Amino acid sequence: MWSVWGPWRRPSTAFAPASVRRRSSPPRGWRTVLSFVHLHVHSHYSLMRGVDTLEALAQAARERGMDRFALTDTNALYGFVFYRQICAEAGLTPIAGAEVVEAAGANGNGGRNADGNGTHPARAVLLARGREGYRSLCRVLTARHLDPAFSLAASTRAHAEGLVLLSEDRALLAPLRDALPTYAELVPGRGDRALRQWARSEGIPCVATNDVHFVHREAHHLHHVLRAIDRNSTLDRVPSHDLAESARTFASAAEMEARFPHAPEALENAMRLGEECAADWPMGRTVFPSYPLERGDAFEILHARCEAGILHRYGRDPAPAVRARLDRELAIIREKGYADYFLIVEAITSRTPRTCGRGSGAASIVAYLLGITHVDPVRHNLFFERFLSPERKDPPDIDVDFAWDERDAIQLAVLEENGAPVRAAMVANHVGFRAKGAIHEIAKVYGLPEAEIMNVTKRLAGYWGLEDPVERLDGRPRFKDVDFEPPWPEILAQAVALEGHPRHLSVHSGGVVLVPDSLADHVPVEIAPKGVPIVQWEKDQVEDYGLVKMDLLGNRSLAVIRDAVAAVARNTGLAIDERTWNPIEDPETQRLMRDGETIGVFYVESCSMRQLQRKARVGDFDHLVIHSSMIRPAANRFIREYVRRLHGGAYEPLHPALTHTLDETYGIMCYQEDVTKVSMELAGLSLAQAEGLRKALSQKRPLKPLRAYQAEFYAGAAARGATREVIDKVWEMILSFAGYSFCKPHSASYALVSFRSGWLRAHHPAEFIAAVISNQGGYYTTFAYISEARRMGLTILPPDVNASERAYTGKGREVRVGLMQLKGLHHDTLDALLAERVRGGAFRSFADLRARVPLRPSDAELLVKAGAIDSIAGGRTRPELLWELCLDGRAAEPAPELFQAPPVEAPRAPAYDRQTVLRHEVETLGFLLSAHPLEPYEHAMRGRGVIAARDLDRHAGRRVRILGWHVNSKLVQTKDKEPMEFIAFEDTTAIYDATLFPDAYRRFCHLLTSTRPFLLSGLVEEDFGVCTLTVDHIERL
Repeated sequence: MWSVWGPWRRPSTAFAPASVRRRSSPPRGWRTVLSFVHLHVHSHYSLMRGVDTLEALAQAARERGMDRFALTDTNALYGFVFYRQICAEAGLTPIAGAEVVEAAGANGNGGRNADGNGTHPARAVLLARGREGYRSLCRVLTARHLDPAFSLAASTRAHAEGLVLLSEDRALLAPLRDALPTYAELVPGRGDRALRQWARSEGIPCVATNDVHFVHREAHHLHHVLRAIDRNSTLDRVPSHDLAESARTFASAAEMEARFPHAPEALENAMRLGEECAADWPMGRTVFPSYPLERGDAFEILHARCEAGILHRYGRDPAPAVRARLDRELAIIREKGYADYFLIVEAITSRTPRTCGRGSGAASIVAYLLGITHVDPVRHNLFFERFLSPERKDPPDIDVDFAWDERDAIQLAVLEENGAPVRAAMVANHVGFRAKGAIHEIAKVYGLPEAEIMNVTKRLAGYWGLEDPVERLDGRPRFKDVDFEPPWPEILAQAVALEGHPRHLSVHSGGVVLVPDSLADHVPVEIAPKGVPIVQWEKDQVEDYGLVKMDLLGNRSLAVIRDAVAAVARNTGLAIDERTWNPIEDPETQRLMRDGETIGVFYVESCSMRQLQRKARVGDFDHLVIHSSMIRPAANRFIREYVRRLHGGAYEPLHPALTHTLDETYGIMCYQEDVTKVSMELAGLSLAQAEGLRKALSQKRPLKPLRAYQAEFYAGAAARGATREVIDKVWEMILSFAGYSFCKPHSASYALVSFRSGWLRAHHPAEFIAAVISNQGGYYTTFAYISEARRMGLTILPPDVNASERAYTGKGREVRVGLMQLKGLHHDTLDALLAERVRGGAFRSFADLRARVPLRPSDAELLVKAGAIDSIAGGRTRPELLWELCLDGRAAEPAPELFQAPPVEAPRAPAYDRQTVLRHEVETLGFLLSAHPLEPYEHAMRGRGVIAARDLDRHAGRRVRILGWHVNSKLVQTKDKEPMEFIAFEDTTAIYDATLFPDAYRRFCHLLTSTRPFLLSGLVEEDFGVCTLTVDHIERL
C-alpha cells in the first residue's frame, strides 16, 4: 500500500520510471508526494470537447513530477504520432489509449449523456500493452467508425489481445472480465465510492482516474464554448450532462491522493498500469504497398519498363549520362526495395494522357522513363539526391497532378482496386479553427446577432492570425468604426485560444495510403463526410509513422489544357499528343513569357510573377524554372539582386566553394536542394545532415531543433575557412527557405505546364481563354479574364440558346459565353435544353423553345434578360418577350367558363435602354458583358488630366491620375508588422499594378471594400523597366 510523504523528491530521478522512483527512500523526517499516472486524458484531439494541446499536457505532467500519462481521446488516435514525438522531447513515456463510446446516444463525439434521455452510452477507456495491444486498439476504433452495428462489448472481446479496459459501466465490466484485464474506473465525484463497493463484491480491481479534459479549471469555460459550438446552441442552452465537471483537471499526485483516501489500491493500480502500458516500441519503419504480380519479380519488371522508356524518350542511342543515371537510380531502388512503389504509381498515372508528376520525384529518370513525370532530369540537371539516396531513410514521395474534374474518379478507382477500406484509404486533413471562423462561431454561442458578427468578420482577412486581438483589431484601419464593447473582448480572447484547435476531419486533397496487410493494424480508419475512407492522421503523422502516401492531386490548368487542345482539334484538325508535347522552344511562347503577357497561364499569371518576367526580360524555360521557385514571400529581398545580376551586374560568389554550386542561379540560393548542396560544400555536412537541415526549415517537428543544425553549420563552415560575415550571409539565405519553398524538379514540372498553356494562349487564344473561364477557379475573376480577352483582340459574344454550349467556347477570334454563366439557371433546365437541341435541332423561335423544353418561368425570364433569346426573337424586343411569357402564364391558369376572355396579344414595347441592359447583364451574368464599367467615366475624365493605363510607362517618375477597376489584391505586412496592400487595377486599355504603403493603406483601405470605380493619384515608379503606381490618394467614383 502506498503512503504519502512530504514535498521531497530526488531531482535525478524525477522523470525515471515509477519503479525506480519507488525504490528511492526519502531522508528521515521528510515526506514525499506520491507520484501518479493519469490514465484517462483528453487533448484537443477529443474534437469539440478536449481543450489543451499535447504540448500543454506534456508540460503539465513535467510540472507535476510525472513521467508519463495516457492519451485517451474520444474514439480516436488523431494525435498519437505527435503525442509520441512530444513525449520523447519532454522525456516522458507515452501510453497508447482511447476512450471508446458507442454511437447510440453519443452523436459520434463522445458527449456524456448526449441523447438527453438520462442514459449513458456504453463507454470505456482502452489502453494498449505493447504493439499487439496497439493493433487491437486500432481495430476496435476502426470497427467503431465503420461498423453500423458496432458493439463496444463485442468488439472489445473480439480484439482483446494486449488491451486493458477501464470503465464506470457495470454492464461492460462484468461480462468482459474473463476476456481481458478489466478495471472499475473510479472518477472522484461520479459515484466512485458506490462503484468501488460493487467492484470489490465482484472481484474486479479498481483504478483511479480524473477523466482529464483540461489542465486548469479556468479552461472549463472554453470547454463550455466548444460544446455550444458543437451543438449549434448558445452557452445557456448546453445541458449540464453534456459538460465535463470543472474538477476534471490534470490534478497533481497529491490532489489525486486527497480525493481517494478510501481507495489507495486504485492509486497503486494507476501506477502499475502506467508502467505496463508503455507505448515505447519502435516506430518509423516504412510499410510499403505491394504491386500485384502474376509472375516474375517487381524489380525485373521495373527494369524492363525503364529500358522500353529509354527507347521512347531518348531513342536507340542514349547519351552515356542517361545510362549512368538510370543504373545509379535502379541500384538504389533495388537496395531499398522500392520497385513496387514505382510500378504502382505508374499504373495510376497511365489512366490518363494528361498528368503532371511533380515534387522531388520529378528528378528521377526512372519516373521520367515510366511516364510518371515529363521533364528530362538529365537535360535540366535535376538533383536526384533530394528524392532518393542510400543515406535517405524516408520513402519515395511522388506527387501527381490530374485534371481537377478527373481526380476524384481516379482516387476512387485506386481505392476500390486496392481493397479500401481494408488496405487503402485517403489521408485526413485536420481542419482547425482560424481567426475569422473562430470569431464567428464563438460570437454565435454568445447570442450576438448575425449582422453584428458579420460587421466584424467581413473586415478580417481569412488568413490573418489573432495575437493580442483587441489591440490589433482596434488599431487596424478597417476596424476604426467598430466598437468592441463587451462581450467582444471575451469573444476575441476565446478565439485566440481556439485558433488552430482541431474542429473536424476532412479529406486530404490527394493523399492515398496503401498497405500490403490491413490499415487497421497501423491506424484507425473512419468514413469522411465525403463518403470515402480516411485514416485518422494527417499527412505528417502518416509519414512519420512509416506509411507510404501517394498524392493524387487536382490541377485546373490540366483541365484547361485538355479542353483547349480538344477545341483546337475540333476547330482546326490539329491533333496534339499530350504525352509527348513539349513546346519549350517555341519562340512566340517565349516572347509571351518574356513580356509577362501571361494572364490565364498556369503558375505565371500572378501580378508578382508577371512583374518579375517583365523585369528579367527572359522567357526561356530554364529561367522560368528559376523564377517560379524564387517567387515566395521569404525570398523577396533577394529578387532585385537576382535581376541585377541577370542583367550583367557584377558579383562575387559568397565563398569560392560555392562558385559552381550556385552558378545557374547567379550566386543566389533558389531551390530547396540548394540548402542541401551549400551545406555540404560550405560546411562539410553529410548528405543526411544537410537533408535534416532542409527539412527542419519546413517541418513542424524536426528531428532536432533548427538551432542545433545552425551550430553544426557554423562550426563546419568555420572549420573550412569561411569568415563569420560569409557564414551569416549564407545562413540568412538558408533561413529564407523556412515555411514553404520549392525544389527545382517541382518548378521544372510546373514550368512545362506553364509553357503548354502559354503555347495555347499564344497560338489559339480564343480556345484557351474559353477553357480558362470554363474551368473557373483561376487567379482572377471571370470579368478580369473577359477584359483580358478583349485586350487580346478577341470578340466576346453573348449567351445564345442555339450557339452557346454549357461551357464557354472559342473559335478563331471569338469567344462565346456559355450557358453555365447564367446565374440561377436550373441545372435540369440546362441539361434539357442542350439535350433537346441535339435531338431536334436548333430552336426556331421563343415559342418553339418553350414548346420543346419545360422551362420554369424564372428560367425563361433569365434567358430573355441575358439576351440568350435575341437570335430567335423574330424582331421582338426583350420587353415584348417578357410580356408574352407573362400572358402565356396567365392563359395557363384555369378560369370559370362564364368569364372566359379572348386571347390577348403581347403589346408592342420599345427595347430596353442602355442602362437597363447593363443592369440585366450584371443580374444574369454577374458582370458587364457589353461594356466596361469604366467606359462612362472615361469621357468625363478626359479634361481632368487622367492618363490611360497603357501609357503608364511614359510617365515614369511623375505624379499621375488614373482610373482603376479593382482586379486583384494581396494584403501583406511590413517587417514592422504594419499592413500594406499590392493591388492590380485595370482601365479599358490595360491592367496595372499599384502599391498602398502603410500610410496610404490606413487612409484609403475602407474605400476598397466596395465594388466601384476609383480615381487614383500617385507616383509612377520604374524598376528594371517595369512601372508601378505608388498610390497616395484614392477617390471613389
